[in-house]
Amino acid sequence: MSTSASPLEAARAWLAQDPDEDTRAELAPLIDAAESGDAAASAELEDRFGVRLEFGTAGLRGRLGAGSNRMNRVLVSQAAAGFAAYLREKAAEGSRPTVVIGYDGRRNSDVFAADSAAIFAGAGLRAVILPRLLPTPVLAFAVRHLDAAAGVMVTASHNPPDDNGYKVYLGGDDHGSQIVAPADAEIAAHIERVAETTTVADIPRGEYEVADEAVVRAYVAATATVAPAPAGAAGMNWVYTAMHGVGYETLSAILQLAGYPLPVVVEEQIEPDGRFPTVAFPNPEEPGAMDLSFATARAAGAEFVLANDPDADRLAVAIPDDSADGGWRRLTGNETGLLLGWRAAERAAAAGAAASDPADGSARASLACSLVSSPGLEAVAAHYGLDFHATLTGFKWISRAPGIVFGFEEALGYLVNPETVRDKDGISAAVAILGMIAEAREEGRTLADVLDGFAATFGFFQSGQVSLRVADTAIIGRIMSALRDSPPAEIGGVVVDRIEDLLTGVDGYPPGDVLRLWLADGSRVIVRPSGTEPKLKAYLDVRGTSAEDAAARLATLDSGARALIAAAQA
Repeated sequence: MSTSASPLEAARAWLAQDPDEDTRAELAPLIDAAESGDAAASAELEDRFGVRLEFGTAGLRGRLGAGSNRMNRVLVSQAAAGFAAYLREKAAEGSRPTVVIGYDGRRNSDVFAADSAAIFAGAGLRAVILPRLLPTPVLAFAVRHLDAAAGVMVTASHNPPDDNGYKVYLGGDDHGSQIVAPADAEIAAHIERVAETTTVADIPRGEYEVADEAVVRAYVAATATVAPAPAGAAGMNWVYTAMHGVGYETLSAILQLAGYPLPVVVEEQIEPDGRFPTVAFPNPEEPGAMDLSFATARAAGAEFVLANDPDADRLAVAIPDDSADGGWRRLTGNETGLLLGWRAAERAAAAGAAASDPADGSARASLACSLVSSPGLEAVAAHYGLDFHATLTGFKWISRAPGIVFGFEEALGYLVNPETVRDKDGISAAVAILGMIAEAREEGRTLADVLDGFAATFGFFQSGQVSLRVADTAIIGRIMSALRDSPPAEIGGVVVDRIEDLLTGVDGYPPGDVLRLWLADGSRVIVRPSGTEPKLKAYLDVRGTSAEDAAARLATLDSGARALIAAAQA
């Protein structure tokens, strides 16, 4: 299909090769209407075919529907054929690389996974599909466990119900991490060539394998060792929600093996359901997403709540709080990340990881987080004599930090078991936090007491976020340009000391569309577009002399950041 074709011509060519009856039925009337001069239909075709959904370091992610700017069987088939060509190009002569494919409970995830597996097999690769819908961390684990050259997970994680996506992992020297540059551009080029030269019907397909349940059992066994239940787990009363996702089957098997009591579940959300009927956005961070969890917790008299997102690569934690609306509050990703980082650092130090450089010449043990996550993790690393790395956002970067023993990002993502999964893993993080809570219970303390202990040990760090969701992503580009063209002299009445523009290259980071603003009182504001959603995000971090002082600083900074974005948008 020529890139110079008009949207109407592109739509006709697309319809001719689309194997999906649903998207054909969706597209055919649009073509008819556009041919008859319907301006709205023509505009819709322009939106669907005027551009191509971009393949990048996050793979593919977008709305389901017909068109090159949507997620569908044609686009996925082209992506699979292009990725297969990339893997063949990189493989040693005479070898037959393995690709493992996983999928979650979203609409068409199983279809996209089966299409991909057949196309990988048709390209001469060994294609192994996981036995059923499973969490993303199981796929990331399987890439290493099966010594695969690559992995694909069909998921849109916590995106809205009408989205789906295609995450790509590499084995070998990449240890099962998500792709980074230049692999993304090289794969994208192969995909473009397939789209330009081959119809879907002409892409070879072959027989693929279905993985044995032993792969899942191996993940369960490895994850249960993250924190075997101590005595303090006895009688633990807690609530869990899968957010209509795939987490609970795997988590419950781990809980039983590790010795934890099973939770009270949020019945309305415990089974996979790609419609996500009880939430507008199936993301524990979104307002209202955990309301059913809190209602269940109040009825059960629970001590805490754990929530996975739909593909279970993220974890949310909530605790009782009389000052919060409804009596419960969700911990921020930074709060949970700092607690888990503290746990990891204690264990690394106890194992002697900080005593000296490793005798084998490998990297020293380190903690890592994305550059937009709390600077408190660096304080933890320094306290225990560990190295620290701040990376670009995304676990494709965090997982590659030298010597990593723990990594996190503020968006509820945690890597607690890097020898098992080199990606965020909401299930192993749940086991780790259960271990922390159980250990505190043995001493008559709650998770809130552990949070207080962190502040007393490392300082009063507080973080916030200002998000602007847009219908037109061009607005985000205009705001970023305005901030670069007219940088602020102050935010919330506090002088801006310096501004770092990562587009120009800062501290060795690869160029990125990120602005980092340092204020005279030590506060920090980082502004960037979201990598997975149509959002502009401003990340706020302060350190106070007390909890009250930090809260006041954060409130002032939040107000100033909102005013800054509003002015740039005007």
